[in-house]
Amino acid sequence: MVDIELLKKVVEAPGVSGYEFLGIRDVVIEALKDYVDEVYVDKLGNVIAHKKGNGPKIMIAAHMDKIGVMVNHIDKEGYLHLVPIGGVDPRTLVAQKVRFFTEKGERYGVVGHIPPHIQKPEDRKKAADWDTIVVDVGADSKEEAEGMGFRVGTVGEFAPAFVQLNENRIASPYLDDRICLYTLIEAARRVEDHEADIYFVASVQEEVGLRGARVASYAIEPEIGIAMDVTFAKQVGDKGKIVPKLGGGPVMDVGPNINPKVRSFADEVAGKYGIELQVEASPRPTGTDANIMQINREGVATAVLSVPIRYMHSQVETADLRDVEKTIEFARRFLEELRPMDLTP
Repeated sequence: MVDIELLKKVVEAPGVSGYEFLGIRDVVIEALKDYVDEVYVDKLGNVIAHKKGNGPKIMIAAHMDKIGVMVNHIDKEGYLHLVPIGGVDPRTLVAQKVRFFTEKGERYGVVGHIPPHIQKPEDRKKAADWDTIVVDVGADSKEEAEGMGFRVGTVGEFAPAFVQLNENRIASPYLDDRICLYTLIEAARRVEDHEADIYFVASVQEEVGLRGARVASYAIEPEIGIAMDVTFAKQVGDKGKIVPKLGGGPVMDVGPNINPKVRSFADEVAGKYGIELQVEASPRPTGTDANIMQINREGVATAVLSVPIRYMHSQVETADLRDVEKTIEFARRFLEELRPMDLTP
């Protein structure tokens, strides 16, 4: 059963790309330290939790960083001007709250929206962009904003807004990829009898170039690499191109980024335990940590395990808790069943 309190804690902990040390790193360490043989942090900031075994060496990674924003200018009236960290759509910021991490602690700001009453008709048709987005932090001058702790380089993220829509559905900023990070934590805690030598990795800086997974996989040198990341679920406006659906269970890709032997083994495990896997066609690199793990050193047999969500990279990402629980159970069984195998495609 999904632990809503832990899930909420994982989702809401601070951690924009490159700044995972602001909160999420400690949450992960605390959640895993009593369930693994060792846990450590590497020079880039990845959290690596090791469950020792004699079987195949596997790295299973979920990224713990968030997309966010950085202050690049404070104007004379005290408004903050921003640049994105990762794939932030500026349209999703309009009339929203932003949580900042200043040298004087957490502060909040709001992205104002000009009321339609005083907009020109032609302006109502224009989408917000980074030239028009400004944040009001309550200051009347640059000096006042700086006195509150704001500086060029201050980072921020979408304000916490976790809600449970009904018994099974939740919505929140940053289910990408915190819902998979929670799933990884729970799988690590539930794995019992296993032969595999398992490295659970909470990777950093995925949203700005898969950077954490690169150095972690180089150091670990796994035989098998599994990236746990969210994928698109069917939603309004997808025009039938998206196949996975909320409530349909975990998703696994097929394509050139996926080792066919690992994928076939996943199907065997799913069949043995009665877990239905949704299938996603990925004819190109998947855009996950599996991309960089696959081409590490002499090559790694990779796969992607996903929780489907709607409205990705917005403040209302939506997921189904039944998918989360089924993904935890599948990941656990996959790791417990893993034995040495021929990984050559």
